[in-house]
Amino acid sequence: MADKPNSYDSSQIQVLEGLEPVRKRPGMYIGSTGYDGLHHLVKEIADNSIDEAIAGFATRVDVVLLADGGARVTDDGRGIPVETHPKTGRSTLETVLTILHAGGKFGGGGYKVSSGLHGVGSSVVNALSEKMIAEVFKDGKIYRIEFDKGKPVGDLKEFGKTENTGTAITFYPDPTIFKETVEFDYDWVVNYLRHQAYLTKGVLTTVYDERTGKRDAFYFEGGIRSYVKKLNVGKEVLADDIFYVEKEVGDGVVEIAVQYNDTFAETLRPFANNVLTPDGGMHVIGFRTALNRVINDYARKNGLLKEKEENLTGDDIKEGLTAVILVKLPDPQFEGQTKNKLGNPEVRGYVDKVMSEYFAYYLEENPNVAKKIVGKATLAARARKAARAARDNVIRKGAFEGLNLPSKLADCSSRDRTECELFIVEGNSAAGSAKEGRDSKIQAILPLRGKVLNTERARLDKMFANAEIVSLIKALGVGIGEQFDINGLRYWKIVFMTDADVDGAHISTLLMTFFFRYMPEVIKGGHVYLAKPPLFGLIKGTGSARKIDYIYDEAGLEKTLDKKIEERRKVGTKIDEGAERFKQAGYSAQQRFKGLGEMDAAQLWETTMNPKNRTLVRVNIEDAEKADAIFTKLMGDEVEMRKNFIQSRAKTVDLDDLDF
Repeated sequence: MADKPNSYDSSQIQVLEGLEPVRKRPGMYIGSTGYDGLHHLVKEIADNSIDEAIAGFATRVDVVLLADGGARVTDDGRGIPVETHPKTGRSTLETVLTILHAGGKFGGGGYKVSSGLHGVGSSVVNALSEKMIAEVFKDGKIYRIEFDKGKPVGDLKEFGKTENTGTAITFYPDPTIFKETVEFDYDWVVNYLRHQAYLTKGVLTTVYDERTGKRDAFYFEGGIRSYVKKLNVGKEVLADDIFYVEKEVGDGVVEIAVQYNDTFAETLRPFANNVLTPDGGMHVIGFRTALNRVINDYARKNGLLKEKEENLTGDDIKEGLTAVILVKLPDPQFEGQTKNKLGNPEVRGYVDKVMSEYFAYYLEENPNVAKKIVGKATLAARARKAARAARDNVIRKGAFEGLNLPSKLADCSSRDRTECELFIVEGNSAAGSAKEGRDSKIQAILPLRGKVLNTERARLDKMFANAEIVSLIKALGVGIGEQFDINGLRYWKIVFMTDADVDGAHISTLLMTFFFRYMPEVIKGGHVYLAKPPLFGLIKGTGSARKIDYIYDEAGLEKTLDKKIEERRKVGTKIDEGAERFKQAGYSAQQRFKGLGEMDAAQLWETTMNPKNRTLVRVNIEDAEKADAIFTKLMGDEVEMRKNFIQSRAKTVDLDDLDF
């Protein structure tokens, strides 16, 4: 007879008090205890200061990354209240920093609008810091209280006099919580503060790094208009003028900036209370509905669309669109903990109303701009129809039928796509070795012939005429454009396997451009990887005793040789100081691989394809805005921008790595 289950009684129920739950399960509050979670601490404190600015009480937010490992965030707002709180009997400052869900973001008393409505931000940071110091400048006095892992060290005390107002929070992340790193990334803070300055017009944000002496400051009087202008850098705009509107509607505020450029891609940045909502939501639906209706109505009214012509579609109208949408609400309803999507149904109507009325005025008052916008959308419609015809032609030939895969694809036998890998390989020679050396059950090989099409400046109709692109689309199984469906993806890992040289890097960049512009969902799903073939082989022994140590970069080579030479010295091996370094290290030969084609099947499997040994670099879109700017710069038509980019980085290039 099986043993009875253990008893389940009150002794097994844990009651965590104060901030204990945060320290027990930090991931529930900040997502992770790695790099992202660490920087989330800065965001939580700085967001409170930004909320003071949004409310009109602060004009600047300053962040200092301290030499001793901490961070200090200061604002010139009203200062957190310091008087005794009626419910806790402690100072309000201590209450806010030690009790979850205590703050001025409930009931509308402290803030009408804020980016964080849970009231847990500052108290969570306190809980996850080994030390926190809070200072308030208020009523001519400085108040100060210190905490140790979320617990107050003494009471709130007056610390001096001041003419300033505001709050300063200094905190030191607890290394027992953040075991991966407690070192703040200056560039992350810079990007965060730059965005906040764009979204909160008239606020000055600054960052100073005591560790390096670096400092930056951001101030944009134009707010999201400046943001749109920045997003369009390097692109030919249809008109210098930027459409802008800011209006109160219901209990919210709608702010929109729009400018068209001559590219084929859309750049849309939607925000709710300064929080980016990359998955859109009701504000984006309202915006698109109004934009499509207004442009079609204008085109009909002014004879730019003939009576028998069909309306322009949303895809036609969004080509070349750059827009920033910012809504401010007292009670935003974000879907999911990540706040990626806004769910407030009333916001759809707010944005539709404002955009419909004021964008219609804008088109009427700027007929030349209106004609350019409609003209671009009309060209997009024609290209869409041409692409459809080209696609239909390709389909008629059987190119996109699932049972008719590309003839040059060496497919894998498994039908469990979660274990399947597609290697996109540069050159027939390398592809031959890859086919021979692969695990044919789970690994498919698609050879590329030469450089693929630069899709940065290519519409779908041109892409359907390119054999390499068609083969790639066909192999992936997801379709493209209107027919794109991520659920059709045939391989869980898509690996770019190119030579470790300039040409290989160029081919990888061309492939990356294609995926970023036309299949970003595949990248976001974590399916795209870069293979890392070795640059060097250090050979020891001969015949059956022959052994090769593979090295993947110059730095690794030097490190390995230094280590081996030192090991030989320690055991008393005589070193010939005049010999080549690889011989000093005990190797008989050193090989440099110029390309994948130089490796035989066994070597390619061992170094680059074997899941047990290989190094794959997963491609992520951490900053879509920065990625968009880089692709525009590197792959677009602006030669001068690309030239400046190359010249500014020329000093960092190792000429030995270039194959002339």
